Amino acid sequence: MATRLTLLSHAPTSATRAGAFPLDEPLDEHGLTMARQAATKMRLTDRALVSPALRARQTADAFGISPTVDPLLSDCDFGDWAGRKLADVERDEPDAVAAWIAEPDSAPHGGESIEELLRRIATWLGQQAGETGRLIVITHPAVIRAAIVEAIGAGARSFWRIDIAPLTLTDLRRGERRWTLRAAGVPI
Repeated sequence: MATRLTLLSHAPTSATRAGAFPLDEPLDEHGLTMARQAATKMRLTDRALVSPALRARQTADAFGISPTVDPLLSDCDFGDWAGRKLADVERDEPDAVAAWIAEPDSAPHGGESIEELLRRIATWLGQQAGETGRLIVITHPAVIRAAIVEAIGAGARSFWRIDIAPLTLTDLRRGERRWTLRAAGVPI
């Protein structure tokens, strides 16, 4: 039997709207309302996992899901850039931002490189390979992009070519040998 993995991007926060690297901020009122509205359109499952981040756990709560927390589903560690707006970081550290985007093994913020994120998510996907049935995962856009890159065997440089909006679904399937991408970034 195949594994069906539905990845749900958490609801938006004030950092999402400000174009800022996230801290462990909660959903704002608008994000919470959006999550509650989206929850009425989603089919639930018996198995669910969630990132330890508050915004992901609050999204799960809004959906009425009681998931298991999995630390491997944590957002990318943005190091010194956490809490700062991307526009401000680009103004203050343009070469660092350019290196981070162009070189997947670069981590000028002192956090996690894209290569490190991809390895972490590859490990996590490997753990799911033996599971059967449907699994819903509430996590972050960066984690979902990494899962897509790993599932389709794309190179690390393709990470930035995938856009995952808040409260969208990405569907991966695994048969006997490999993961396949069924849908990506589908609004609920």
